[in-house]
Amino acid sequence: MLRKSPGFTAVAVLTLALGIGANTAIFSVVNALVLRPLPVERPKDLAFFENARYGPSQSFPNYKDLRDRNQTFAGLIGYRMAPIELETDRGAQRIWGYLATGNYFDIFLLTSPP
Repeated sequence: MLRKSPGFTAVAVLTLALGIGANTAIFSVVNALVLRPLPVERPKDLAFFENARYGPSQSFPNYKDLRDRNQTFAGLIGYRMAPIELETDRGAQRIWGYLATGNYFDIFLLTSPP
């Protein structure tokens, strides 16, 4: 039946290939970002703070106050997603990126495996 209608066969094979490829790509991203543990030695020791009144955000002065008064944790970091401009050969592109405090990588190096 497939030999008799090569157009239908090509469309069916292409549709299956695109569907399988899309599912593989989506699973790869979900696996890397959600299912695998963080690449740190003790991921359960990481904590996320959020302001109950304002949701998952803190002001930078509040972060600095928490960081300076910290006596419990190995360290505190701050980050947020923000739109940023990326200059390419086609001009400026708006992308999403992370703004992080200066000690961001230092804290993760404290908890990462050797």
